[in-house]
Amino acid sequence: MIRLGRISYLNMAPVFYGLRADVDEVVGVPTELNAALLDGQVDVAPISSIEWARNAAGLLLLRRLCVSSEGAVGSIQLVTPIPLGEVRSIAVTPESATSVVLARILLPRAVHVAFGEPADARLLIGDAALRSAFEDPTPHYDLGQLWLERTGLPMVFAVWACGEPPPAGVRALEDALVASVRRARAEPERLARAASAEYDYPPGYLARYFEQLRYSFGPRERAGLLRFLELAHAAGELDELPELRFVAEEVPA
Repeated sequence: MIRLGRISYLNMAPVFYGLRADVDEVVGVPTELNAALLDGQVDVAPISSIEWARNAAGLLLLRRLCVSSEGAVGSIQLVTPIPLGEVRSIAVTPESATSVVLARILLPRAVHVAFGEPADARLLIGDAALRSAFEDPTPHYDLGQLWLERTGLPMVFAVWACGEPPPAGVRALEDALVASVRRARAEPERLARAASAEYDYPPGYLARYFEQLRYSFGPRERAGLLRFLELAHAAGELDELPELRFVAEEVPA
């Protein structure tokens, strides 16, 4: 049985919507799943784009899946009462590596401090970001939207990867995950109601949020990922640019 990582945030709901696969789910925040995949504690997982890039020599990508947005993503927010151009310090979340690097790229003059320390702005991700945007009147700046305005490309926050050699059954699992996303897209109202019951947000709010998310790893997403990695490299956050290496079309049983 494949040990499958699942990010504990709401953004995974469409990917696991009626997933028809016999797997052992391992749930955690992005940085926990990054470590679990690299340590061999899970076989397949979504991994932060920057952490995949830093460890690409030992990982293979699934061809058809990522977590991205083309514009606002909703669940990655910079919260600050001052104008964005005046932000000089950011308290960054410990739960996401990609979002922290993205904030450094978008606001290169701002120093990063530990979450909870005094700062001009706070970087929130996942359900905490959604809850804050829903409840807190303080201005929120969506990093997915800021990225689109800067580059004109989608922002890929996470890719799906496995170790090398890949586990038996990984292609069938990828098919099942893609099919789950397609079912979720075909039944948006049912997905929103189910997620509302589990996460306690209004269904309409969740339906709009899910519309912002993208899971297909197509040419534009790959271009956006490569641009992000180029800028991360220029910012000193990545030693070298990795090659995109995918799981083979046929994986031996």
